[in-house]
Amino acid sequence: MSLPALKPIGIIHTPFREVEGTPIQPVFAEDAPGTVIVFPEFAEGLKDLAGFERVWLIFEFDRGAKMRLSVVPFRDTQEHGVFATRSPCRPNPIGLSCVRLIGIEGTTLTVAGADMLDETPLLDVKPYVPAFDAFPESRAGWFDAQRTQRTRADSRFAD
Repeated sequence: MSLPALKPIGIIHTPFREVEGTPIQPVFAEDAPGTVIVFPEFAEGLKDLAGFERVWLIFEFDRGAKMRLSVVPFRDTQEHGVFATRSPCRPNPIGLSCVRLIGIEGTTLTVAGADMLDETPLLDVKPYVPAFDAFPESRAGWFDAQRTQRTRADSRFAD
């Protein structure tokens, strides 16, 4: 079974132009600003999104990350399988970030907590729904050990 090819529905703009120094998750991005430009042909899909405090941005890791099945993630010092990490070195280079939605004007979303590179291709937007998306008591495998407190990317996944 084959999926249809994914195509961007927009572009994400952020202050981050280099991998090194970019926040590794939205929680470490503080209020880093982002502007999400949705292409005009997808404008109708933004209807009713304004009432949500947070949205999921699904995007393409389009720069510097060659696929690896084992990685040493930013928040650890030991190697793990890529599927047990948030590494960008995935077989399908898809990223997922939950950001604060500050406002919508036309097809432009203003967000805070951006943790992706400038000009990242946007694949989808989904509303964050706390009743579905929050499981604060869940175990987090190796991550629960907290071997490092790193919050910014280095060059380990850049080619």
